Amino acid sequence: MLWKANVWVLGEAAHGISGGTIIYQLLMFIILLALLRKFAWQPLMNIMKQREEHIANEIDQAEKRRQEAEKLLEEQRELMKQSRQEAQALIENARKLAEEQKEQIVASARAEAERVKEVAKKEIEREKEQAMAALREQVASLSVLIASKVIEKELTEQDQRKLIEAYIKDVQEAGGAR
Repeated sequence: MLWKANVWVLGEAAHGISGGTIIYQLLMFIILLALLRKFAWQPLMNIMKQREEHIANEIDQAEKRRQEAEKLLEEQRELMKQSRQEAQALIENARKLAEEQKEQIVASARAEAERVKEVAKKEIEREKEQAMAALREQVASLSVLIASKVIEKELTEQDQRKLIEAYIKDVQEAGGAR
């Protein structure tokens, strides 16, 4: 057995590995893992957890901002719709008002035209009456003139006709001159 132990030791020596070295390296590896876990792995995990929470918060805030933006967009659309409706109502009211004013202006113009027409008719009637009065005066004066001439001289039937025709001609000329 000693021989076997020697062979094992020689075999290990040839390979450069000893049992104490393996245990020592295993112990160092475990200590290294413990130190890494305490000083590197735990802080690294804490940083990763904080980063994860930060990213989750950023995503939540981005979602909230997106929802707020959608809400604001919808409100803006509604305001635009209301503004368009109000503008359409204002335009319609302006059209109605313009139409009413147009009708009032036309009615006023017609009333004014009718008034001017009535004034003109009255003026024409008054001038016609003045012309008739002037004509009557002329007829009366001509009648007096004829009567005075008749009295001055005795007329024959033919002279009377000429006198009447001249009188009618004078009356027509007097009426045409007016």
